[in-house]
Amino acid sequence: MHDAPSPSEIIAAVKSFIDDAAAPQLTGHAAFHARVASNVLATLLRELEQRPAAESEEATRLRAILKAAPTTTLDAMNRDLCARIRDGEMDAATPGLFAHLKATTIAQLSIDQPNYSGLKAALS
Repeated sequence: MHDAPSPSEIIAAVKSFIDDAAAPQLTGHAAFHARVASNVLATLLRELEQRPAAESEEATRLRAILKAAPTTTLDAMNRDLCARIRDGEMDAATPGLFAHLKATTIAQLSIDQPNYSGLKAALS
């Protein structure tokens, strides 16, 4: 079995090349694109590192709120939750719902925008 390099290590190596070797040599529009590429790679690294745990925790919360079967997929539970909110079966007063939505949003922001000031406020 081939264990190395991992996808995270490959992405980190490309990001390091962009940040340390390529970007310093660029100006103008090309430098901007290098920063965008570096940010995309950083997001991919966070996805690989944080998404599995975030989705597992989200599924656990949803199973409790929806009383869903252990085999129900995360996607199916999210569709069910949306339908229940849309149909008025659940709202901000539903026990656990607001905490779930907040935790899910914080997890997503931690991946997409970890430096967002609103995330820092939500975590404090």
